[in-house]
Amino acid sequence: RTLMELLNQMDGFDALGQVKMIMATNRPDTLDPALLRPGRLDRKIEISLPNEQSRLEILKIHAQPIAKHGEIDWEAVVKLSDDFNGADLRNVCTEAGMFAIRAERDYVIEEDFMKAVRKVADNKKLETKLDYKPV
Repeated sequence: RTLMELLNQMDGFDALGQVKMIMATNRPDTLDPALLRPGRLDRKIEISLPNEQSRLEILKIHAQPIAKHGEIDWEAVVKLSDDFNGADLRNVCTEAGMFAIRAERDYVIEEDFMKAVRKVADNKKLETKLDYKPV
């Protein structure tokens, strides 16, 4: 029902109106063909995954507010994060914090980040193994 309502609303917009609609998905293969019909969407923009340098910068942004102890080899963490997007890197920081909490520490160490990046990578592998089929 939600998709039908969205399509009805989109079809009701005046062609010369000032309404701009932006949609995003990380699973374009599961989109309903009715949504992709000509005239519904003007442009499809694909944003590629960040390269190694960009992942390093993204990781540092998300790790900045976290209490850390000792030196962190960010490059080593980033090398394990191939095919990660920004959300995955944020999850690495969250998981590193969870590892620290489980160890009853109020700070994160390099080992926490290394375990976290492996855990997120394993979860991504599991996710891609799932067989998504359009409904």
